[in-house]
Amino acid sequence: MPGVLTGFAVIGAVVAVGWLLGRLDVLDPQASTVLSRVAFFVATPALLFTTVSRADVLGVVSSALLVTVLSTAVVATVFVLVVRLRWRRSVAETTIGVLAASYVNAANIGIPVAVYVLGDVSVVAPVLLFQLVVMTPLAFAVLETSTGGRMPPLRAVTRPLGNPVTVACALGLAVNLTGWFPPEAVLRPVELVAAMAVPTALLAYGLSLHGAPAPGSGDSGRDVRLAVLLKTVAQPTVAYLIARYALALPQPLVLACTVTAGLPTAQNVFVYAVRYGRGVVLARDAVLLSTVAAVPVLLGVALLGS
Repeated sequence: MPGVLTGFAVIGAVVAVGWLLGRLDVLDPQASTVLSRVAFFVATPALLFTTVSRADVLGVVSSALLVTVLSTAVVATVFVLVVRLRWRRSVAETTIGVLAASYVNAANIGIPVAVYVLGDVSVVAPVLLFQLVVMTPLAFAVLETSTGGRMPPLRAVTRPLGNPVTVACALGLAVNLTGWFPPEAVLRPVELVAAMAVPTALLAYGLSLHGAPAPGSGDSGRDVRLAVLLKTVAQPTVAYLIARYALALPQPLVLACTVTAGLPTAQNVFVYAVRYGRGVVLARDAVLLSTVAAVPVLLGVALLGS
């Protein structure tokens, strides 16, 4: 249980600092946007490069990865069917909503939970790699083409390739697969910048909460409620059913798959929403509400699986 509480406490403390900075007017109202852009264009690409370049890419190709892919696909499909086809949201807003409903906080909360609850940090590797190498570039490809207006077909195809996050993932994967690492003089500055990705995103998120209306209210209220329900209830339930009954995995692995699927929405989704100017309120509220809801969910899963 300490891992669940520790992960949430760390995130809550930094978010609270961001909120306090806004409350005391230390930073102006545009600071949240500025910090989000720094995180998106500078810090997050550095973090993704260092993470992907050192990850055991081949080692995470496992049954746990299959559970992650399938549970994410189910949740994303349901969200698209409801929000895009029935509620007629735009492609960009739907994309942010899909991330809010399925993109888990595998680093800030997932790693402490994996250490203290599951006893094995490697169980979050499939989730991290799938999100970094597949989900993030795919989502950005959709966001780039759907928010860029009318453009020539060639430009529509190549534009997502210039996204800094996509480029960082590609470079990290290339370094990983070739086994060649840049000299230390090059890597040290990248690592230094990478270290600011998480706190910068959390501070930006905390700043955005100051003066914001009650979460789940407004025009995006039902989108938020659907995203949080899918994230905190549907995704871990689907992961459990697939792991236990479809794949018949051992009980420890079933627990690991269920716990990682039950992690709340990552704050990265808010940074991405700010970057593209779509679904910002949806992302902000989904991160907050899913984080609150995930506490009893993860505690319950850990108790039942122990």
